[in-house]
Amino acid sequence: MRHPERLVGLHPSLVNVVKRAADKSEFIVVEGVRSDEQCFVNFGKGRNAAQCVVGGCPAKYAQPRLAKVTWLNNALASNHRKKADGFGHAVDLLPAPFDWTHGFDELAKVMLAAAAAEGVKIRWGADWNRNGRPHEPGETDSPHFELEGL
Repeated sequence: MRHPERLVGLHPSLVNVVKRAADKSEFIVVEGVRSDEQCFVNFGKGRNAAQCVVGGCPAKYAQPRLAKVTWLNNALASNHRKKADGFGHAVDLLPAPFDWTHGFDELAKVMLAAAAAEGVKIRWGADWNRNGRPHEPGETDSPHFELEGL
């Protein structure tokens, strides 16, 4: 696992899942806990100033010419942000060979198996509804894994 320091601030259950998965797969921890500032930057991509304001994001973060990267209705609703328990509940991972084009499905199998072994419920961003059929419409966040039910 590359960049384990990016796990700091994540819920210990999620950290345990990621560490267990690292025994079976090579990946980079892209992002763990996300600041409010980063939430605003992400929310502003693909949105105009008015859309940002409706979503609780300052208008200055609007970047309508960029591709949209989040479909949340509220800029600060990300599970990457620290929750009431003081921990972030989501992590983004990039599998080897680190080119963003493949390896996510295999990594998801490893992460889901690690979560089962740890007794932790997680959800994968390419199978939001957990029906075992990834990449259905709206299921496009392959790097994303989050705790469920906490």
